[in-house]
Amino acid sequence: MNADPLSAAITCLCTCLTLTAPAHLRAEGTPTSRESSRNLSPQDELARRASWSQPSEKENTKRLEQWLSDQTETNHKRANPATTTPRNGVDTLDYLMRIICDIEKQYQGLLTDLSSMPPIEIVRLKEKLTQTENDTFATETIRLWTARKLIRLGRYDEAALLLENLPLDSSVDPTTLLFCKAACEYWLLRIEEAAQSVAKLLEREKELPVRYRQLALLLETDITSLKEDSLDHISRRMRDVTRRLELGHAGPGVQAVQSGVIDSLDKLIKKLEEQKKQQASGGAGSSGGSMSDGRPMEDSQLAGGKGRGEVKKRELGETDEWGDLPPREREDALQQIGRDYPAHYREAIEQYFKRLATGKP
Repeated sequence: MNADPLSAAITCLCTCLTLTAPAHLRAEGTPTSRESSRNLSPQDELARRASWSQPSEKENTKRLEQWLSDQTETNHKRANPATTTPRNGVDTLDYLMRIICDIEKQYQGLLTDLSSMPPIEIVRLKEKLTQTENDTFATETIRLWTARKLIRLGRYDEAALLLENLPLDSSVDPTTLLFCKAACEYWLLRIEEAAQSVAKLLEREKELPVRYRQLALLLETDITSLKEDSLDHISRRMRDVTRRLELGHAGPGVQAVQSGVIDSLDKLIKKLEEQKKQQASGGAGSSGGSMSDGRPMEDSQLAGGKGRGEVKKRELGETDEWGDLPPREREDALQQIGRDYPAHYREAIEQYFKRLATGKP
């Protein structure tokens, strides 16, 4: 399936950049501590007014030591070997998660078995973590680390659930938190929320690592240009449905997105039919309503047929396969889209109908 070049580039970068570099590389040439704002030039007023700041490695180490000192006697026995584990270039979030799991053994499964964990277990994990009192350092770190891992696996729905209501001011890595929120919202087409997350991330644009800054600017450009119910928007929703089906998700949430895609396609086809009628009427008035030379019409012209172009509304039932439009109606829709939009849009929609009609994700 072909995709818009900018969208494809963002998709590739989202996948690559969630594989964050080690902290010592991330910090290279980039001020990231909360004290760094004192070193900004006077013209960086936006950074001075930013609503968040990135903690330094020293600050996170201090918080870790405080958390370790609050552990029970049993956990204290595990703390000493955990804190002497060398970092070896491991980034802050991975390092802290490893220490937390060494002490709180019940979370060690997240380090190895997350890819096979069903969605319901993610829901239970969030409930357990949010109900744990007086341990926000560990629980918030676990939620952020797990969400980042889920994003790498393409499981944006579960990642968004874990990121929900995570505070920036107490996060060990607010840059990653904002980036992960923006990535989830972008993929799930929560356009307004994605725009807000990107705007907040760019409050400290000059302090961001280059890779985060460039991607945030790309996201900002793409979000601004995306119009609801446009063919591009419909295509992305189709992509989201395909992603969910590939993950084995076929519940009410997926069906709701599918119904929305059908409604949007209906609106788009009706709009194109109206344009066709107007153009056909205009052409008939200027040419007398007949073909002058008997030659077949070129592909770029709209033929004035007698069909009303009405699209039958189909209900999604348990016995219907979604996307199973009658062949003639489907072909009429694809031909109309092919005339008025670039060729790759027709190809994308045609392939999507074929895959869903055959029941293959």
